[in-house]
Amino acid sequence: MGQKIPPKANRLGIIEHWDSLWYANSRDYSKNLLEDYRIRGFLKFKLYKAGIARILIERKANVVIAHVYASRPGLIIGKGGKDVSAVRDALIRKIGRPIELNVVEENRPELSAQLVAESMALQLERRITFRRVLRQAVTKTLRSGALGVKVMVGGRLGGSEYARTEWTRRGRVPLHTWRSKIDYGFAEAMTVYGKIGVKAWVYLVDIMKGDEQMLPDILQQPTVGEEGSD
Repeated sequence: MGQKIPPKANRLGIIEHWDSLWYANSRDYSKNLLEDYRIRGFLKFKLYKAGIARILIERKANVVIAHVYASRPGLIIGKGGKDVSAVRDALIRKIGRPIELNVVEENRPELSAQLVAESMALQLERRITFRRVLRQAVTKTLRSGALGVKVMVGGRLGGSEYARTEWTRRGRVPLHTWRSKIDYGFAEAMTVYGKIGVKAWVYLVDIMKGDEQMLPDILQQPTVGEEGSD
């Protein structure tokens, strides 16, 4: 078995859910999909320094709601909420429809694979040796409570003439065990020798039967008496 599919894609509908929560017919689907892509690209570029772990997008009637999970939400909100208002207004002008921004603090940024990958990319851009970057990322993530972590870098490592891939792993990273919650992140380091790709896999927890409170709300099944009962 290869590793060509992000771990979240295999687990959709089991312990994971989509990052875009809306339904559209065949006429509007491609338009909404392009809008989501532009929204995520704009927010990621504009708010990169705030440590964006993920962006969830909802659509209700004609309003788009973007939930931005950030490790440093204060950089987004600004004093008196002026900064987030400016970002929202710029985004409205870009997509041409009403949009709401909901900034949520990422409680454990050290366990977010996306933030781990971006941190590694930043260190590579500062010309820290890739072996040290790999070692520090794995050690820090495991100390934060992860059950396992795997990190990989690829490109002209250390200014080498030829591109190659290096990786390291600590603990377990069961990519084909559906109950295992694996977070995946990807980033790129823009070095003087070219781009270096960075990937991170973080094994967080096993979600067993009876652990429904750990699932996304949309995947939790109602108990008897909450819904559908007479």
